[in-house]
Amino acid sequence: MTISTAVAPRRGRPPKVSRFRLETRQALVRYGTELLTEQGFVSTGIDQILKHLDIPKGSFYHYFASKEEFGLAVIDAYGAYFARKLDRWFSDTSLAPLERLAAFIDDARKGMIRHGYRRGCLIGNLSQEFGAGNEAFAGQLEKTFQDWQRRLASCLDEAKEAGQLAPRADTAQLAAFFWIGWEGAVMRARLTRSDAALVLFSRTFLDNLPE
Repeated sequence: MTISTAVAPRRGRPPKVSRFRLETRQALVRYGTELLTEQGFVSTGIDQILKHLDIPKGSFYHYFASKEEFGLAVIDAYGAYFARKLDRWFSDTSLAPLERLAAFIDDARKGMIRHGYRRGCLIGNLSQEFGAGNEAFAGQLEKTFQDWQRRLASCLDEAKEAGQLAPRADTAQLAAFFWIGWEGAVMRARLTRSDAALVLFSRTFLDNLPE
């Protein structure tokens, strides 16, 4: 269902969905992503989302059979959004490959500061929240991590070709290690409301790459 913008003006603040001209499903997923990133899946109520967006409950269940299905849609959307962000940084040929990674790290660090450390990584947050307790979520979350690892490994492969990494470097293993450590650093940054863990991990990772 598309929210039409061709309606008579109403007094007061216009509905958020109409103002941004978003389709209802997109609005649900977008705001759901924001809330789940900040407060987790269990603590986020569907009614909270619907009230904020001024959307009736029937519309929600038109698009999603359950809260779990909604959560999986949010994971998909966040994974795709973040993959595009990685591609934007990792394909920037104006920078050498390892400088692209450093630029991504700095951008992510500044993003956490900008949001007051309220938001971390949705995929990392939900992985902590669910672990292997929910097979559907666990499978989708791991699939997302694997996708991010492949994208970073490709960037590291370019670093090998450019002579920034030793030929013996196992780029798949390095990429897996990066995301394991980075997610831990993001979690610690949220806990301490400081970028110290992000800086420490990223410097240690980059300084110890095989040359």
